[in-house]
Amino acid sequence: MLCQTARRRGEALMETRLIDLAGLQALIDVLDRRGFTVLGPTVRDGAIVNATIRRVADLPVGWGDDQDAAHYRLRRRDDDAVFGFASGAQSAKPVFFPTEEVLWRGRRTPEGFDLEPSDAGADGPYALLGVRSCDLHAVGIHDTVLGGRGHQDGAYVARREGAFVVAVSCGDPGGTCFCVSMGTGPRPQEGHGAPFDLSLTELTDGAAHRFLVEVGSDRGADVVDEIGAGPAEPSDVTAADQVAANAAARMGRKLDTVGLKELLYASAESPLWDDVAQRCLACGNCTAVCPTCFCTNVEDVTDLSGGESDRTRVWDSCFSADFSHLHGGNVRESTRSRYRQWMTHKLGSWIDQFGMSGCVGCGRCITWCPAAIDITEEAAAHQRAARGEG
Repeated sequence: MLCQTARRRGEALMETRLIDLAGLQALIDVLDRRGFTVLGPTVRDGAIVNATIRRVADLPVGWGDDQDAAHYRLRRRDDDAVFGFASGAQSAKPVFFPTEEVLWRGRRTPEGFDLEPSDAGADGPYALLGVRSCDLHAVGIHDTVLGGRGHQDGAYVARREGAFVVAVSCGDPGGTCFCVSMGTGPRPQEGHGAPFDLSLTELTDGAAHRFLVEVGSDRGADVVDEIGAGPAEPSDVTAADQVAANAAARMGRKLDTVGLKELLYASAESPLWDDVAQRCLACGNCTAVCPTCFCTNVEDVTDLSGGESDRTRVWDSCFSADFSHLHGGNVRESTRSRYRQWMTHKLGSWIDQFGMSGCVGCGRCITWCPAAIDITEEAAAHQRAARGEG
């Protein structure tokens, strides 16, 4: 086995290796040969989205992005960084928890009917390449919410089990990022969020274009052995630390979470909810791009002959007018009450329900809100009101 360099992060002793662009291609090739469907970021229709990756050239080489409230634009970088962008339009959520999936299909037969169960997970296993630390934490939240409780989501667990995760440090955060405030980034850390098999930090500091590789599992160690990844030098580890430190110092947003849960509970009747309701379109964009939202609905569709019926689970949103409809009426009829529910649950009652915040600071809800509503500013407005300011 090649000589290895190790580094200590927290209580864990992390094995570190070094690869170049050819090594990154070798990593993709090895995962493909092992039967994984390799998914990673790619440029399509003016955005960075997830797609099947077979070559390094499929990745967003030389692309960056500009993000702000209701603003997203790709831009060309002045280097050939592979992961030189902030969070893409999609998180890892649609991979393990797709927008829609058939739960079962029934067919009429002469004797009655046959029931076909879901084939969720049959298209895997997946290898996720380039998972940001914020999204790694979101996967960890779903591992608890969907896979770790008494009644598991079987389809989620089927896709999640056996998945190979290659995380990546964020070196160029966007204008809406606030992962530092939430303790979720910008660098993946062992024991924080979902586990990773490998974690990459891209180094483009004037020396050769290279990636520091931190090994997070035995499977990861086996893969880097197969691709012949050499040992990392102490200078490479220092350079990777500096990438993370620089990113942490350049967050586009921040959120003060001290006492925020209790403040939101106490602010249920605040007029500030009326203010945001006047701007909110209740379109559900924020919940669609959020890597942790998991609300769903069930749709039953029967063909015209009446011989076949599908039951399909689809993503839903608490901003939908019918989402909280119960027998006798709608629990949350107004946009005011729906926005209050979403934000209070995300930053407050989620903690009581699941033992963690429902926000990972990725900033997507700010970027993709057509009304430019900023959850960090809405929280700050409640905090200023509590202090008797403005």
